[in-house]
Parts: sequence; structure tokens; C-alpha cells
Amino acid sequence: MHGVILYCRAGFESECAQEIAALAASHGVAGHVRALRDDAFIEFVTATPGEDALPRLADPRALIFARQALPVVAQLRDLPSRDRIAPILDALRAIDARWAEVLVEAPDTNDGKALATFCRSFGNALVGAMKRMRLIDAAAPRRLHAFFPQSDKVYLCAAEPSRASPWPRGIPRLKFPREAPSRSTLKLDEAFLVLLDENERERWLQPGMSAVDLGAAPGGWTYQLVRRSVRVVAIDNGPMDAALMQSGLVTHVRADGFRWRPPKPVDWLVCDMVEQPRRVAALVAQWLADGACRRAIFNLKLPMKKRYDETLLCLSILREALGAKGDIRARQLYHDREEITVFARRTH
Repeated sequence: MHGVILYCRAGFESECAQEIAALAASHGVAGHVRALRDDAFIEFVTATPGEDALPRLADPRALIFARQALPVVAQLRDLPSRDRIAPILDALRAIDARWAEVLVEAPDTNDGKALATFCRSFGNALVGAMKRMRLIDAAAPRRLHAFFPQSDKVYLCAAEPSRASPWPRGIPRLKFPREAPSRSTLKLDEAFLVLLDENERERWLQPGMSAVDLGAAPGGWTYQLVRRSVRVVAIDNGPMDAALMQSGLVTHVRADGFRWRPPKPVDWLVCDMVEQPRRVAALVAQWLADGACRRAIFNLKLPMKKRYDETLLCLSILREALGAKGDIRARQLYHDREEITVFARRTH
């Protein structure tokens, strides 16, 4: 096989497939998609080996619905249960490369969870065997992913750390803070981690900055801003968490999130309102275009049908409003469900 393996949320294989097919077409890469619903991964198979554009396709930063995108260097089927390591080592010898580290992974599905114990124990054995063969070198430029959709089948993939997601299966593991008022807090925590780089988080999430949280109650997203010492105006007709209000950093305004505007520009607008996605996209686009906020992170709740089309429409609303001055990044996060999370800002 020559191509790319893409991990995604189970049930969103179609959207992931449409997206990688469109990206491949834009780069002039011929190929086709193999996908089954609820597998939590898809394959994009190129027509010929050695496509120059494959590194650009295997970049989850350029994709919304892929958690990880990995160029395949070998595919092995019907692995013998008594010795899976030997054929993998043979394939690695043929590749003739060293690897900075090794990740053994399974799909993010119920069946994949059942494979987790196998992946852990097999991963330890594989790493040990590779070390004995001197196939692991911390200075090597690539990371090896051994992806097992089932215990007798593996895709060996090569990832460039600068392009690939740094987390196993592309999923950052976050701990729910017990003092947070709702589990939705993990969405914004993950958004800051995935959609911003370390330098941006340091510069754009400084103590004393200002933010507005539309549809804030009970305060899951507000909590993430407060823990970073950002002052928040929480807009919602519902009640806010009492402990959060005691922080002294939150002002609760009972108002319609679609009509309220700040008296002066704020550093951040965040929004997790249950509304039509195109209506939320238009609202945030207006805030940014008018200069009411400098940056925004918000969720778009996708419809049951034509989710990819709706995603493109919402992003086009933002691009039209911001034009060449826009920086727009979108991703379906692990803690998202039937939604995507978007970061947007005016660049100047």
C-alpha cells in the first residue's frame, strides 16, 4: 500500500474521507479512499508510490476531521499469533531506517479498547527487539507508528514529529478538574492545547487579559479562562457556578448572546452555544470583523446530514468576513462530539 492512514472519530469516516480527497485533489495527487463506518480510521491509497505531495497530505494540522495522518511505509496481514514481531522486523529491515520512538496503536473504538492491553504488551516487546537490532535512535528524524486495526494486521507508518500530532492516537489525555462546573471545560482546555502552539498560548493567555464567554452557564469554558487569570464577562440568562463567581474574575451578565456587545474590544471571545452552526459562524465573524474581539474559539454543532458541507459553509462565512486578514484553524477534538472547534483571529 502507498498512501496515508488517518485516525478520526468513529462515525465521521465519511467527513474525513471527503476532506482528504479534496486535499489530495488540490495537490494533484491521484488516489482513492477506503473507509468503513465506525472504524475510526480511513485509508487514502495513492495510485503510484513516492508521491511528492504525501507529506502535505499527512499533516493533521491541515485537516479538520483527522486526529492523526500518517504515511504508510508497509502493510502486513495475517500476522502469526505465535510471532508477530519477526515479520515486522523483516519489513523494518527492508525500509532501512532508524526511528526516534515507537507508538503501537489501535483505533479509538470499543474493539480498539479491547486491543489496548495487547498494544501495550506488544509495544514493549517490539521496542525491545528494535533496540537489540539498533533500529531506535533518539536523534532519528522520524517516529514509527505500528497501527493495529486488528491483532493480525498492522500498518507501519512513518511520522515526522514536526507535522504529526504528538499524542498517541492523536488524543491528548486531559484530567477533568473536580472544581470545574461541567465536563465541557475539557473542550476549551483541549482547544488551547491543539489549536494553539506553545508560544501562542504563552503570549495570548496572559493574566489580566479580557474575555467574553457567550452562553457561559454554568461556566465550564469560563473556568478555563479563570484558571489562567483572565477576566471574563459571562453572558447567559442561566445561573453561573457559585464557586466560580467567587474568584472575583467573572462578571455575569444576563443577556442574549447574539445581541450583547462589549463596550470596548476584548482579547478573547469564546462560545459554546447550542445553535445553528452557520448562525454562530456569522456571529463570531461579525465580532472579529468589527474589532470587538482579537481572537475567538467556538464550537459549531454540526447537523445530522451533510456535516462536511455545513463545515465548509461556516468556514467560508468566516473567510469572507476576514479576507486576507484572517487566521482560521478548525479541528474535531477528542472531547467534541457532533461538532468541531474553531480558532479565528484577524492577523492585522
